[in-house]
Amino acid sequence: QVQLVESGGGLVQPGGSLRLSCAVSGIPLRDYSIGWFRQAPGKEREGVSCISLSGQTYYADSVKGRCTISRDNAKSMVYLQMNRVESGDTAVYYCAANYGLGCTLYAADVYDYWGQGTQVTASS
Repeated sequence: QVQLVESGGGLVQPGGSLRLSCAVSGIPLRDYSIGWFRQAPGKEREGVSCISLSGQTYYADSVKGRCTISRDNAKSMVYLQMNRVESGDTAVYYCAANYGLGCTLYAADVYDYWGQGTQVTASS
């Protein structure tokens, strides 16, 4: 059974930091690209960041310079470090796995497996 389980969300003050984790089981992480997506109330889901099999990373303009995605295949974990959190980062964050070399922020449908999400709320 494939599972992606996000953790690390919560309430954070604007300007603060948060590290989201995605624990992957049931599939060999080394064969999958991983994306982080988010969905705020009343808004469409958007891609935040993704990391390819080779470790190439991509970021949405809204988080570029503030977020860092990383992966640890040995631990089957993917992380999203969020710094200088803004109110606009408030959303449910999902990790997703895509079998194959590349990753994309713009075609969520290509992802094969999704987690249940973790809530991030940036508020003072």
